[in-house]
Amino acid sequence: MRCSLRGLGFSVIVAAFLRWVETAKAGDRARAANALARAYLRSAMAPHERKAAHVAMTYLLDDPSPHVRMALAEALAGSCDAPRALMVSLAEDQPEIAALPILKSPVLTDSDLVDLAGRGSCATRALIAARPGLSRGVAAALAEIGDPEEVVVLLENPNVSIARLTLKRIAERHGAHESVRALLLDRADLPAAVRQLLVQFVAEALSGSAFVRAAIGACRIERVTREAGRAATIAILGTVSIDELPVLVEQLRSEGRLTPAFLMHALCLGRTDFFASAVTILSDVEERRVRSILATARYHAVRALLESVGLVRDISPIFVEAILLWRNAVQSAGEETDNIAPLLVERLQELGTKSPSAAELMDMVAKLAFAEERRRARDYATGLALVA
Repeated sequence: MRCSLRGLGFSVIVAAFLRWVETAKAGDRARAANALARAYLRSAMAPHERKAAHVAMTYLLDDPSPHVRMALAEALAGSCDAPRALMVSLAEDQPEIAALPILKSPVLTDSDLVDLAGRGSCATRALIAARPGLSRGVAAALAEIGDPEEVVVLLENPNVSIARLTLKRIAERHGAHESVRALLLDRADLPAAVRQLLVQFVAEALSGSAFVRAAIGACRIERVTREAGRAATIAILGTVSIDELPVLVEQLRSEGRLTPAFLMHALCLGRTDFFASAVTILSDVEERRVRSILATARYHAVRALLESVGLVRDISPIFVEAILLWRNAVQSAGEETDNIAPLLVERLQELGTKSPSAAELMDMVAKLAFAEERRRARDYATGLALVA
């Protein structure tokens, strides 16, 4: 016997349906479940008939055959009129069935999705992460509790809005995971502070690599990774908007990375906005005043400002000379430069003897100058090759 939803009054049919499913085959039950759900969505029913149909579909949620529950999910998943309680139950079913309501159902609220993510399995969270149009709130919940594999699905979802704070939380929790890190770094909306945080995970990954250890030796690996991390951060500074700078400066300060060597590296490579922001935060002087001093003040005023942020008297003159060189570069009508390290080396050779701390800082500047010379030589050679 097959169940038909035509003919008798609907309530009578539903009562007969509930008796019939006790003995019907699974395939017949699945077809009947699908017909019942479609009738619920598309047929004009009196309130008592709709209630009876709702009771019957609720009863089918406990059917031992997944084919029956799948038939319900297929009929109801895309409808705005599907009973929300049924869709929540189906979303908690086995993954093959849960996929339809989780990915498609418009009646599931953000609160439902967050609860499902908290109670569900990794497969449930991965399905939620793949849902089109996922809200920022649900994305934030997944970032907080999801494993790396689920976060990868979230980051690969092109139709999800992810807040900047959520991206930071993902980086904090899973920045050591290669796939998560790669997807974050590919994002155009990734805040500079988060990009800088990921640099540290890259450095840690390099230092932990057996290949790298074998290639350069354990004794050199700390210095190499430190220098690589610093260079990557300096490169990031060249892409940061002025609005993002204070957050990035605070992060670097909290990590203990605003060292004289780092500040000099940034200054030599023209990250003057970052340098001004760092001085502003470290000195507690108003930003407008800081920028005015760096741009126009005399030597001793600039030096006093720099020493107020903790640069000792042995090395503060090196920073002043770098600032003056940038002033000259900006005012000069000659060839533009994006690296004053070679000019700074020449200038400081004229100043004579230096303290050990100043000599160490100048050694770093000399390395930057040499790297700049090599870059110019490569560019020159490439130009000649192109002409030839």
